[in-house]
Amino acid sequence: MVKLAEIEAALDRVPDPELPVSIVELGMVVSAALDGGTATIRLLPTYTGCPALPMIESDVITQISSIEGIERCHVVWAYEPAWTPDRISESGLDKLKAHGVTACCGGSTVTLTTSAIPCPYCGSDRTRLDSPFGPTRCRAIHFCEACRNQFEHMKPRG
Repeated sequence: MVKLAEIEAALDRVPDPELPVSIVELGMVVSAALDGGTATIRLLPTYTGCPALPMIESDVITQISSIEGIERCHVVWAYEPAWTPDRISESGLDKLKAHGVTACCGGSTVTLTTSAIPCPYCGSDRTRLDSPFGPTRCRAIHFCEACRNQFEHMKPRG
C-alpha cells in the first residue's frame, strides 16, 4: 500500500529546472492525494506562464510513477492564490542564497527600484537594481557596490 510519505519524499526529489532547490523547497506543492493507485498532485507555479512548467510536470509524473503501487499520476496546476517567495522553505532560502539568488520573505513587500536588497555574498545593503529582467520572468538582476558581485532576486509576486 502506497503511503503519502512516499509521495512527499518523491516530490522532494523533483528539482526546479533553473534553481538548485526542489519544488517542495520552493513551496510549489499545494497537495498530494491518493485514490487507490492514482496520485493527484496539485502544484502552484512560481510564475504564471513559466516555460519550465511542462518539464516540472513531466519530472513529477516520472518520480511519482516510479513508486510501487502507483498506476497513474495527474498533475493539476493551481493558480490561486498566487505563489509568493514566502512559500520558500528555510533550506530553500539557504540554497538559493548560496547560489546567489535572494528572495523577500516574511510577508514583506519590496519595491525593486527603491529598496535595498541585501547582497547574498557579503550581506551589504549597498545594492542596486541592474535590470528588472533576469534570466527568467520571476527574477531580477541586482548589483552589490560593496563586493562588486551581481546577483539575482526573486520577484515578490508571480
